[in-house]
Amino acid sequence: MSFRMALKPLMVSTAFFVFAHVTAAQTKVAVINLQKAVLESAEIKAASAAMEARYKPRVSQIEALDKELAAIQQNLQVNQGKLTEQGVTELTAQGQRKQRDAQRLRDDLQADVDRDRNDILQKSALKMTDVLKKLSEEKGIDVVVDAPSAPYFKAALDLTSELVAAFDKAYPAAAPPAAKK
Repeated sequence: MSFRMALKPLMVSTAFFVFAHVTAAQTKVAVINLQKAVLESAEIKAASAAMEARYKPRVSQIEALDKELAAIQQNLQVNQGKLTEQGVTELTAQGQRKQRDAQRLRDDLQADVDRDRNDILQKSALKMTDVLKKLSEEKGIDVVVDAPSAPYFKAALDLTSELVAAFDKAYPAAAPPAAKK
């Protein structure tokens, strides 16, 4: 085997190493905080306000039950020894029913809020990813890293605020419904 043939694999591997190093040096990288971008978008803020308004009657109903329960408990404490055994039994049973009703309403409300929030966040994250792809292509960015996954990055690489602005432009938040008179 000639010296040239033995040297050929070494030259090829060296060329690949140099090429890979040069290519890596030209790669443009950006960092975003996807969760922060989604939560700061006008769409999510509007959806949050709409959810709050939609569930306000149910929250008010739970608060009313809590007040009624507190009044029953206070009545039992203030009138301890003054109420008949039947009166104490009836108030206690009434309090237990209200407490059970309030807990059921809380559980149902929490399940509905969680389902709606997850649906809204999932749809918004998908749209945010599309906007991120377009923004990255416009800026000639090759790789985008989510900030929580990056142990260190220069602040100049962070495109989160630009991503939020591009998202809000692409998907303007719907105006809140007019207040009923």
